[in-house]
Amino acid sequence: MKKARILVTGGTGYIGSHTAVELINAGYPVVIIDNLSNSNRDVLDGIEAITGVRPPFVEGDCTDFDTLKKLFADYPDIKGIINFAASKAVGESVKKPLLYYRNNLNTLINLLDLMAPNGVRGIVFSSSCTVYGEPDQNPVTEATPRKNATSPYGNTKKISEDIICDTVAAGAPFKAILLRYFNPVGAHPSALIGELPNGVPQNLIPYLTQTAMGVRPMLSVFGNDYPTPDGTCIRDFINVVDLAKAHVVAVERLVEDKCLEPVEVFNLGTGRGVSVLELINTFEEATGVKVPHQFAPRREGDITQVWADPTRANTVLGWNADTPLADTMVSAWRWQQRLREKGIM
Repeated sequence: MKKARILVTGGTGYIGSHTAVELINAGYPVVIIDNLSNSNRDVLDGIEAITGVRPPFVEGDCTDFDTLKKLFADYPDIKGIINFAASKAVGESVKKPLLYYRNNLNTLINLLDLMAPNGVRGIVFSSSCTVYGEPDQNPVTEATPRKNATSPYGNTKKISEDIICDTVAAGAPFKAILLRYFNPVGAHPSALIGELPNGVPQNLIPYLTQTAMGVRPMLSVFGNDYPTPDGTCIRDFINVVDLAKAHVVAVERLVEDKCLEPVEVFNLGTGRGVSVLELINTFEEATGVKVPHQFAPRREGDITQVWADPTRANTVLGWNADTPLADTMVSAWRWQQRLREKGIM
């Protein structure tokens, strides 16, 4: 039986492109929309090289209602949405809050407005562990209270969850799955797609690999005076392909009407907290490449430590993040090497 078409917003971005690959490999026809503000059209070449399929691509901004309306008219067989179309850097959001509220919230509202008229059965929302703020205890479960966000980025995720829950509760004829994930890292094992933000990276791993390659002179570790074993922040680093596979399971659950509740929530993480220094050491040991780094003042908006209890995703979705961190670091380095070979970075 032919599977339902899935719309992947932000689908040429880091997580979106890996998810598009896993959807195609699972037999789902995909259509991607992206405004290329933090990605590159060449990502489509990588998706095609891995899967043998070049998904239809619309260059457009999801904050533009008419653009989305036309997309749904052009692809009337869309039955599920995975929404990655959002600005995502904590530090930048503190400096440019209106950009984050405008982009992240308007995109979601437009999608929700268009779902019912176009017969879309469900939406998988790319949420974040930032909704837990600075948790009172770790690991966090889905029942851990959400706290006031420490950044506008985190607040857009919290508000977006509320918008979805309120919309579904008001009788919308679709369901939703909120995936609260932790810190995606690594690249596809083929080294054909990976994380390549435009300009100076806002995320740790691309900055780390660019520093290891000599593109950047020094990696700044923001804060060494946190109340953690080595003084640096602790996060739950999850392999991006493992993460992508969870989205396939989630969208299948929606389009096949297997959800037990109108809105379901799942933490996606490994269940292990790793400090920034531990991550750097793991990279160096796994690749044999040194990463010049120095300590810098704490960055506004960062929390001290958070990691997941992924039990619910493990048991209900049947999903596990099982790629070793060392293997993930090797994949990130192979991706960086490939960029150098292509003369990109």
